[in-house]
Amino acid sequence: MPDSLFFSDEEQKQIIAAIQEAEKQTSGEVKVHIEKNCTASDVLERAKEVFGILGMHATQQQNGVLFYLAYEDRKFAVLGDKGINEKVPADFWDSTKDLLRSYFSQSKFTDGLSAGIKEAGIQLKIHFPYRSDDVNELPDDISFG
Repeated sequence: MPDSLFFSDEEQKQIIAAIQEAEKQTSGEVKVHIEKNCTASDVLERAKEVFGILGMHATQQQNGVLFYLAYEDRKFAVLGDKGINEKVPADFWDSTKDLLRSYFSQSKFTDGLSAGIKEAGIQLKIHFPYRSDDVNELPDDISFG
């Protein structure tokens, strides 16, 4: 099965809507990347690799967030860029990862990603509020491995 078929069209629309909703609250940029298997031994290393491939490090405020999911391996990561990590505590993403884990453990991947993305928007709003002159620097689509 191609990775793009893991989610139905409706599920993809739900995830994209969550990205758009989150980005209405923050100048942060959210991306979701889905692939069948994690090609690195460490999921965080693979997420960093994908982050670079997607050009997420090029946002003006370095405030991109990647939600990475390797569904067959049941691995995921939430990775924030340098600008975020310089402003937030080390455990900043823990609550978001716990939220994702609670959904993913029940195979509710669409609901989990949607909830996690919305939570990230709320959290990022504190440090990177939405500005009226905000430019959407990254497409709101889902990328597939």
